[in-house]
Amino acid sequence: MKTSRYTEAQILAILRQAEGGMPVAELCRAHGMSNASFYKWRAKYGGMDASMIAQTKAIEEENRRLKKMFAELSMQNELLKEALGKK
Repeated sequence: MKTSRYTEAQILAILRQAEGGMPVAELCRAHGMSNASFYKWRAKYGGMDASMIAQTKAIEEENRRLKKMFAELSMQNELLKEALGKK
């Protein structure tokens, strides 16, 4: 997965500047990013603070771990079904 050039703290700072009244086009030009990135960040991080972002990251990590466990267990289940079906 591609990592962002900006940390969550930097993204929050940029979003706070926009909430403060700085025009989006000028903000994007100053930070060297596209308008699409800004609006994507606003949709994802809008209204969040640092603790909420940390909590979201923890939940995403837990979800990733559970999906991996499910995939492994379902693969084992399929292998057992195949082995028992051949006998």
